[in-house]
Amino acid sequence: MNTTILPVDAATKTVAAVATPRLDVRTAIWQRVGLAAALAFALAMPFVLTDYRLFLATMTLITAIAVLGLNMLVGYNGQLSLGHGAIYALGAYVTAVLMEHAGLAWWATLPISALVCFVFGFLFGWPALRLKGHYLALATFALALATPQLLKHKVLEPWTGGVQGITLLKPEAPFGWKMTSDQWLYLVVLGIALLLFVAAWNLLRGRLGRATVAIREQPMAASAMGVNVPYIKAMIFGVSALYTGVAGSLGAIATAFVAPDSFGMFVSVFFLVGVVVGGLGTISGALVGAAFIQFIPNVADQISKSAPSAIFAGFLILSMFVMPQGFVGLLRSAARRVKGWRPAR
Repeated sequence: MNTTILPVDAATKTVAAVATPRLDVRTAIWQRVGLAAALAFALAMPFVLTDYRLFLATMTLITAIAVLGLNMLVGYNGQLSLGHGAIYALGAYVTAVLMEHAGLAWWATLPISALVCFVFGFLFGWPALRLKGHYLALATFALALATPQLLKHKVLEPWTGGVQGITLLKPEAPFGWKMTSDQWLYLVVLGIALLLFVAAWNLLRGRLGRATVAIREQPMAASAMGVNVPYIKAMIFGVSALYTGVAGSLGAIATAFVAPDSFGMFVSVFFLVGVVVGGLGTISGALVGAAFIQFIPNVADQISKSAPSAIFAGFLILSMFVMPQGFVGLLRSAARRVKGWRPAR
């Protein structure tokens, strides 16, 4: 009987190839179990939480959609934007104007808002292609600064309501279901968030996602390999704007009010904070980043009424020291240390 003796390196690779599928299967099973448990917990929340806490949970999901949209642009494509607060405002005002002046139902405004924001982001992305790094950040930051003033302009005041804004009505549960408006809206936002997160997961692992990451890593090499760099950059800017616009529409419906001063420059900054805290280039990190920017300011306000901003800044600095790669990066690093994994070269 012939016996083939493998070199040490070849034998190690063979054992790793045999052991890896089992490990992947085990990991996939635990991931599915964790997702099922998280979904069951999320579905039970509207029936155990008070209306105020349920409203905070709804706003966290809405913020997570916006953070995920920005993460597509910043984390996956490497384009730094400080103007997504303006796109969030655009989505909110498209919904508010259509509900107030056109009499459309809240659900009918969502696809219109998504389309408007996508077109705006795509068109804004073309001239922005000549800019990169801090130049692009400044251009988008100027957009965030100008948006509240534009919404107050007298030409748009008959539509936007000027400084007073527009007051909306929260949607009621249909078909006579015995739910409060907050419970119904939470379930609607949860369903939309799940749909958008799954869509992002598939999109970023497809052809567009691979091209997006290739441009982030080596734009010249990606172009040499046949990637249409201007088109991909504009397209991912449009998709990012679509997500943020849908979040703005849902935010307007959840708060039942829009006003120019609600969309200041700090909205864009908070979205970027959520991206960094959750983890650049991650999908699940959007939930953690949204929870951070939604709850930590409240915690800081409870700790110190006189200087809540300083407390929030302290939390942010601490998180950057503890989690330099974001929360998801911290979990991945901990998992590798516990299970003895090594990152592949």
